[in-house]
Amino acid sequence: MKLNKIMLAAVMAFGVSSLAHAADQGHGKVTFSGSIIDAPCSIAPESMDQTVELGAISNVALKNGGKSTPRNFNIKLENCELTTAAPGKNNTVSLTFTGAASAIDSNLLGITGTAKGAGIAITDGSGNDIVLGQKTNAQTLQNGANTLSFAAYLQGVKASTGVVPGEFQSVADFTLAYQ
Repeated sequence: MKLNKIMLAAVMAFGVSSLAHAADQGHGKVTFSGSIIDAPCSIAPESMDQTVELGAISNVALKNGGKSTPRNFNIKLENCELTTAAPGKNNTVSLTFTGAASAIDSNLLGITGTAKGAGIAITDGSGNDIVLGQKTNAQTLQNGANTLSFAAYLQGVKASTGVVPGEFQSVADFTLAYQ
């Protein structure tokens, strides 16, 4: 009987000590999100919400309407399945960029923050300025993956004293229209 009590105590001690060694070795959570769209192409996740770093731009470079160096960005479309039964249907795409226009030039995106006297211009892959709120020229698509190329730059006001140094940011939304 005494041996049974000793054995029971030993089993309990080993059980408790094994629980002590089963400490949390890390855990986490994975959240998946997205949307289903009625379109011939999917938009790649990295294109949905991107930041284009324009850099630290000298106010001297922006004097009298000066421009910063354009910074390229892409909108990637994937898994495109284009209609071949009806020629010309859903084989091209146009984009419309929208956002708060600059008070100094309605063709530029306005900036917020401590910097003043400049706005952001968006260009297509050929370097042509894109007018906010208007469709871009249609770009031809192919089945599979497609990359739509754009660039953005900061442009100063025409008056030489209008550029105020500081931090800035701006947001443009884009909408796709297939033809």
